[in-house]
Amino acid sequence: MKVRIFKNSEELGREAAAFAASILNKCISEKGSARLVLSTGASQFDTLKALVKENVDWSKVEMFHLDEYINLPETHPASFRKYLKERFVSKVNLKAAHFVNGEGDVEKNIRELTQELLREPIDLGLIGIGENSHIAFNDPPADFDTREAYIIVNLDENCKKQQVREGWFPTVDDVPKQAISMSVYQIMQIKTIISCVPYKVKANAVKLTLENEVTNMIPATMLKTHNDVTLFLDEESASLVDKDILKKYL
Repeated sequence: MKVRIFKNSEELGREAAAFAASILNKCISEKGSARLVLSTGASQFDTLKALVKENVDWSKVEMFHLDEYINLPETHPASFRKYLKERFVSKVNLKAAHFVNGEGDVEKNIRELTQELLREPIDLGLIGIGENSHIAFNDPPADFDTREAYIIVNLDENCKKQQVREGWFPTVDDVPKQAISMSVYQIMQIKTIISCVPYKVKANAVKLTLENEVTNMIPATMLKTHNDVTLFLDEESASLVDKDILKKYL
């Protein structure tokens, strides 16, 4: 894992977007197409805002995303399908966009999405880290063993509280109890991972991730075993990490 630290979220977003675009363009140049996985949430706003402005032939890019609540309509402000359509898909001319659908026949939706996902390797993933150190909706203790691409998970209380703090739901009771999430195993199959983690509220999660051995109680620690992952931090999110440990990643 490499770590890059920037002054603030805006600078982080611009640099991460430029790096992501270079990877996508390299894939398009070498094999004519690229496959991309996106995460959502408030921490990804600046990165996505910058990414849609990058010079990429989006008509050669297929997009997938990490997760979606179960039984939450796409019209709800917290829907990740709504989030991505408004902030990304509507702004670029993608080859295809494959969404996680938590409505209707969920098992069928997962089967069909998995079939699309596994057609070819994923070139690039923008994978955030939650306040509870989750990746996607793999809350602690995360399932590190399943080989399923997408799984149904129960959301823990800290995860639900984050969704309320970010303004997606009025109360914890309004947050759905379950979601569909890309599994940790499947995330680790992505060729290159960019993890954008700005803001002070993420500082403890970053500290736990960098200062601990791999454990499913801190799911993001698994990213450290990937052979091509770059963690993009701002000064606030990096502020709690032991300086000697941080130097090992810079």
